[in-house]
Amino acid sequence: MKNEMKTEYPIVFVHGMFGWGQDEGINRILPYWGATTGNLVDYLSELGIESYAASVGPMSSAWDEACELYARLTGTRVDYGEAHSKKFGHKRFGRTYEKPLFEGWSDKRKVHLIGHSFGGNACRMFAHILSHGAPEEAEISGKDVSPFFLGGKENLICSLTAICSPLNGTLAYESVKKHKLISPLKFLAYNYAGIVGRLPTKHRFADFHLEQFGLTDSPNSRDKEPFISTVKRLFNTNDNIAFDMMNNGARILNERIKISDSIYYFSYRFNALNAEKNKADNTDFIFLKATSSLMLHDGKTAGREPVGNDGLVDVDSAKYPKTEPFAEFSSENEINPGIWNVMPEQIGDHGTPIGLFADKFETHSFYGRHILLLSKIEKKSAIAADL
Repeated sequence: MKNEMKTEYPIVFVHGMFGWGQDEGINRILPYWGATTGNLVDYLSELGIESYAASVGPMSSAWDEACELYARLTGTRVDYGEAHSKKFGHKRFGRTYEKPLFEGWSDKRKVHLIGHSFGGNACRMFAHILSHGAPEEAEISGKDVSPFFLGGKENLICSLTAICSPLNGTLAYESVKKHKLISPLKFLAYNYAGIVGRLPTKHRFADFHLEQFGLTDSPNSRDKEPFISTVKRLFNTNDNIAFDMMNNGARILNERIKISDSIYYFSYRFNALNAEKNKADNTDFIFLKATSSLMLHDGKTAGREPVGNDGLVDVDSAKYPKTEPFAEFSSENEINPGIWNVMPEQIGDHGTPIGLFADKFETHSFYGRHILLLSKIEKKSAIAADL
């Protein structure tokens, strides 16, 4: 089994909102991937499965995170795009990575992307730009345009897996909005990021990747801007994770993002609700019990049929983007690229697939089964490429 599930291509994990990757010091204390079950990336690496946990902006928009992921994978300077940066009033360039996340990324050494929560949305945007480009960036920047925005590089990705991702927004955000908590939460989040992000240890322990807005310094630089004016700018922009997760923001993303015919797409959704009792019995996390119940209550109030959720994302939203083709998984022989392969619903909450207060054996088994699937589509993809 262990030898069978070994992939030829590296796996790149992308965290969700308020998350972190292997570049942050906090990952040594509490790894995002694996959490209380231990470092998942280390575990997979010990099995000979090349794995990495990328670090991107934990409060940034899908676009900004995609640009950061490209720079991290290529070992280059982050370019948010001239057109995009002018539209949203922030700096075009961010930090520079001295070396890539791993060596040899190419069509012979593709990546498997696995995103949790909003990380799945960021991976979708990344795959879209890599495949289809961003014509507005090429038009305004001319010869100075980043290769990322030119598209035509879909052959660098083998698969994309979205786990508990708000692919169509999330009712949790709408519930928070209904109870008028958006502004207070944004105020707390940006002030926290600004204060912690300006501490001398910021790039060793926590990194918010918000230097494009001037809230924090770039690594090894002193380029932050006045605190209050920067927080105000962030507070009033739609270029952030909060906007992209709301139903309207997700709709705009889905109207822009196009699926790529050669990439294999997978989605997993987790359900914290007990179908018989209609209560969040499938989680021991008190916070998620509360949010799950709130989502259920607000859904009923809005006249919606009761649907499951993982405490933060409703299962319908995590299945597939409503604008893209899909197929319910039946067998590995029926898996095809260019559509969403919707995997069977799992029991658990939003933190279960990353090992947060989860069973270690079950966490490792979940990824073992999926990686075995990825190893099989590699062979399928290679055969298709030779035809």
